Amino acid sequence: MNQTFLPFALPEIGEEEIAEVSNALRSGWVTTGPKTRQFEQAFTEYLGGGLECLAVNSATAGLHLALEALGIGPGDEVITTTLTFTATTEVVRYLGADAVLVDVDPVTLNIDVAQIRAAITPRTKAIMPVHYAGLACPMDEILALARLYGLKVVEDAAHALPTTWGGTLVGQLQSDITVFSFYANKTMTTGEGGMAVTRNPELAKRMKVMRLHGMNRDAFDRFTSKTPAWYYEVVAPGFKYNLTDIASAMGIHQLAKLPRFLLRRQYLAARYFEKLAALPLILPADAPAGDVHSWHLYVIRLSAEAKVTRDQVIQGLSDRGIGTSVHYVPLHRHPYWRDRYRLTPEMFPQADAAYQTMLSIPLFTAMSDADQDRVIVALVEVLA
Repeated sequence: MNQTFLPFALPEIGEEEIAEVSNALRSGWVTTGPKTRQFEQAFTEYLGGGLECLAVNSATAGLHLALEALGIGPGDEVITTTLTFTATTEVVRYLGADAVLVDVDPVTLNIDVAQIRAAITPRTKAIMPVHYAGLACPMDEILALARLYGLKVVEDAAHALPTTWGGTLVGQLQSDITVFSFYANKTMTTGEGGMAVTRNPELAKRMKVMRLHGMNRDAFDRFTSKTPAWYYEVVAPGFKYNLTDIASAMGIHQLAKLPRFLLRRQYLAARYFEKLAALPLILPADAPAGDVHSWHLYVIRLSAEAKVTRDQVIQGLSDRGIGTSVHYVPLHRHPYWRDRYRLTPEMFPQADAAYQTMLSIPLFTAMSDADQDRVIVALVEVLA
């Protein structure tokens, strides 16, 4: 048992990122500047153009900016899933609106469209689908529902780069705004960071203003102007959500490596499917034929035949030097959400049942086949 600990996730940072960060530091631009502009442009081109991409210091910031730009406020309701990280819903409360949580599909663990429909009230203003683990939600159904009821759609795409639905990249669908995450364990990373994406210039304009203190001038423009350009006006009580050039320097090269990262994640996911098929497990849903699952997470669930509990599996893997996680403790089980909205597990039977049997096992691009074999062997031993 003296093997090196295998973490649940680990970013793959190369010499290119290190050199670019060093270049940023030497340039004197350590906050938002030319590398952030370069990163935003590269991200726009990656998604296929026709969009405005705003780099932010977290996906949470991006979701907050998105809802604020859409005018969400007190008295409004935003429908989303209980099976997500609290960031998805806390931004709704930042604005004084109410989060309405609904259950998930038992196979995909994505938000259940029928439950969205049942939750719509006259107060509903937006839907926030979460592409769980990197598998796209049924966006054609969600967008059709939004059109029918006149609702806005903000995609929480923290897991979904590069994910497709109907052959189209998430970020290029017909939602109002899509928000990606570049947190340390995501499919690409800037350490902390995110990107808010929209094709609506008015929404982009509002998010730009609110991203940096509600100023009507971009700080980068003010500081690089060849003529005195010190004057600006504060037009709204904005936030401090800009991404630094240090982080963007990482992002430039992480984005360039994304195709390779995806191939590696797909390969590792395929090996898990093959090697774990005979175990008492429910393996994750794959993308529909012709579509792409980003494989941010590989979430397994114990089947009814398993002779051990989820927590025993986690402990058994830990004893063998293997890290895991659980995505997620559903929001209806957290004190704040439970108490504020009087939520019970019985209201979310699918998410609650999944939670009690699920765990996320290691899947990251720097893990070797031998690393993965360790996980597989350990699961065989623990589930025996």
